[in-house]
Amino acid sequence: MLRPCSGLYPIIIISMKIAYISTYLPKECGIATFTSDLLQAVALHNEELTQHVFAVADRDYVYPSEVVFQIDQHAQLSYIEAANYINENGYDCVILEHEYGIFGGNSGMYILSLINALHIPLLVNFHTILEKPNVDEKAILIEIVKRASIVTVMSNYAITLLKNIYRVNTTKVVLIHHGVPEFTLDHELAKFKKGLSGKKVLLTFGFLGRNKGIEMVIESLPEVVKDEPDLVYLIVGKTHPNVLAHSGEEYREYLGSLVEAYHLEQHVRFVNSFVSQTDLVEYLCACDVYVTPYINEAQITSGTLSYAIGAGAAVVSTPYWHAKELLADGRGVLVEFKNSARMAEVLKNLFSNLDYRTTLRDNAEAFGKELTWKNIGLRYTRVLEKIIPTSDGLKENVAFTKDEMPKFSWKHIDRLTNQVGILQHATYSLPNYKEGYCIDDNARALLLTLLAQDDFADKKLDRRISTYLSYIYYHQREDGLFHNFMDFQHNFLDDIGSEDSFGRTIWALGVLLRKTELTSYYQLGRELFFRAVPNFSQLRSIRAIAYTVLGIAEYLHDQSNDEVMIELIRTLIGKLVWEYDASSDEHWQWFEPVLTYDNAILPYALLAASSFLNDDKIKQLGLSTLKFLESITIQNGALSLVGNQEWAKQGKHISKFGQQPLDVTAMVFMYREAFKLTNKKIYFNRMIASFRWFLGENDLRLGLYDEETKGCCDGLESYGINRNQGAESTLCFYLAYIEVYRAFKYSDQGLR
Repeated sequence: MLRPCSGLYPIIIISMKIAYISTYLPKECGIATFTSDLLQAVALHNEELTQHVFAVADRDYVYPSEVVFQIDQHAQLSYIEAANYINENGYDCVILEHEYGIFGGNSGMYILSLINALHIPLLVNFHTILEKPNVDEKAILIEIVKRASIVTVMSNYAITLLKNIYRVNTTKVVLIHHGVPEFTLDHELAKFKKGLSGKKVLLTFGFLGRNKGIEMVIESLPEVVKDEPDLVYLIVGKTHPNVLAHSGEEYREYLGSLVEAYHLEQHVRFVNSFVSQTDLVEYLCACDVYVTPYINEAQITSGTLSYAIGAGAAVVSTPYWHAKELLADGRGVLVEFKNSARMAEVLKNLFSNLDYRTTLRDNAEAFGKELTWKNIGLRYTRVLEKIIPTSDGLKENVAFTKDEMPKFSWKHIDRLTNQVGILQHATYSLPNYKEGYCIDDNARALLLTLLAQDDFADKKLDRRISTYLSYIYYHQREDGLFHNFMDFQHNFLDDIGSEDSFGRTIWALGVLLRKTELTSYYQLGRELFFRAVPNFSQLRSIRAIAYTVLGIAEYLHDQSNDEVMIELIRTLIGKLVWEYDASSDEHWQWFEPVLTYDNAILPYALLAASSFLNDDKIKQLGLSTLKFLESITIQNGALSLVGNQEWAKQGKHISKFGQQPLDVTAMVFMYREAFKLTNKKIYFNRMIASFRWFLGENDLRLGLYDEETKGCCDGLESYGINRNQGAESTLCFYLAYIEVYRAFKYSDQGLR
């Protein structure tokens, strides 16, 4: 609702409480200045307004009163605490000022933890949109757009990039130019105030860094000052803090050496400070020509250029993206990148031709009036007016369907597999031969190929089964145990593999005995399985016991009258029950005093065994430990695993990193089994929620499945995604995939 007012600006009556997430003054940062200006501009148009800032800080600052929360840039927990504060304190909307470098984590990914925990509308200002983003940068921007109610950008080319590079729906994207102050100071008075009377003033301002290309202007000046002996080039601004931290004042000193080399000491002045807005206005009003000589075109927004247009300056610029847009229609002159000779020609023409210079200034000034903060503030207020009423039900939990699953692919698995077996590790998506092979992954690969044969068989399936089974055969010792690790030269790296690798191999062999239709595979698999049986009762690792139980259970599906195996599975389950009784109490219902890795495999083994033992107590223990595990690992309907940085203990904070795909797959198998036994839809839903961890429903809000390579990244780390795509991660993704796919398939057919 608009109300007439006696002042300069219309007043829009909306009762709003807004949280801004940004850097903030006194931090010397363009984003901080922008946010401060935006707060004031929006306040001009609304009397019923509360605005608070959640300042992202790299150190302690003495902030003004509008800052109510300081986010530690490099502490992910701080972002989550900020989200909780916002949710609990009655805010109507969040405005996020996004620039990759101001947030913590790889490419600033910690901000995703904050925005995805919010319960209210989100408006995002993108200050940078990259034409060639890395994997994290692209994924982060797509996720932010997905979560945002409205996205604002400062140029039309930014919208083009969003559409063509990021493939986002631009219906929620709004163009609002960078705001500028009102420039009312007389040109000659401004020169007088700065001690520049009688001078022709060329100006560049902003943080200094190599990408600013100021050397191009300095190199052009010897020709210019021949005709313009009263010219002064002002270079106003500090060295960028990031440049200062890594290179010191090397760039400024380099520019100084150029000034000396060209004997321009009387014509070039450095103002090495982060100037106030009052000073900046005076400098801009005093300048005759403003220049932005950036060295490459990938600059989607330039606040300094916007200020120069707002000041009605005659502008010369290299043709970076924002300059080509703002300087169109006779508002400035473009000069080729790194062409100091052409720069000299243009500057000489401008300084010698007052009429031409005046025309450029008039054109810039006319457009600049649209960019004043009072007008920009009104545009933001109009946008806020539209999104505030939509806060109810903002984040609907839309059902996940089979059609939303990526297409099954053997591509990355085959990339890692050679004639020997599947290699353990990858560097990004390329096989890492240095790390060799292990039986853990070849057992997983055998398990996957067997489970995939009903729905995802292709002409190479038999060869894969043969390769992985042969690897296991080669690794079994005479006593039935297995080697685990082998180098690329086919040398064993251990005498006896771990108990866990033994158990995983037995699980895969059990599935082979149940699923294979080839007699030769069955015969070899049976020999390997029963050669290993004497070692079952000697197992101590509870996870090795669980894997072995699963292998026996698979065998018993087709050999249900084998009483020896039934008693063996009863003995092994008894060991798990004994461990549970020894470690559990009223508050800690688990098999050991700590939650470590692959935890869900333990309840899964109990549930899988209960059908063969006809023991409801075992089933109930499986369900109760499942419930305990999910009380820790299911947060807000999404999977939040125990990370391996520090295992979870009773009463202690749970580490969120690094989370591993094998833990997710165990959760999927556990919930699938619980659903089959109970037919309770909650277990089906939790299975889907667990699988969606791979697709971005996780603590970092980034997917680990790589659509390009068809592999899966190795985990969630404190810095972001581990982008290596080893065998374990990819195999675990597809094992979980198959379980979810089959669950959907049987559900579609009306089967449990």
